[in-house]
Amino acid sequence: MNTGSFTDWSGNMFDLGPLYPFVGSEGLMVIVAVVFWIGWHILQVRAEKRVHDEAARKLRQGDNLQKALQAEHTLERM
Repeated sequence: MNTGSFTDWSGNMFDLGPLYPFVGSEGLMVIVAVVFWIGWHILQVRAEKRVHDEAARKLRQGDNLQKALQAEHTLERM
């Protein structure tokens, strides 16, 4: 990586070379970031679905749903 000479600004800008590392790999970095982003969303949706299904399963057992609804109505009256 070359930052050029800061004592003399009379040179050609194109002679300095790259000013930051990994020049030319921006497209690859964007692709990797998008794949990571989509993968994270898929994993997050699966995890939330697992938690939701577990909560729904617990509510379906016995009269848990009625108890939850009764508690909800009690809170609304307050």
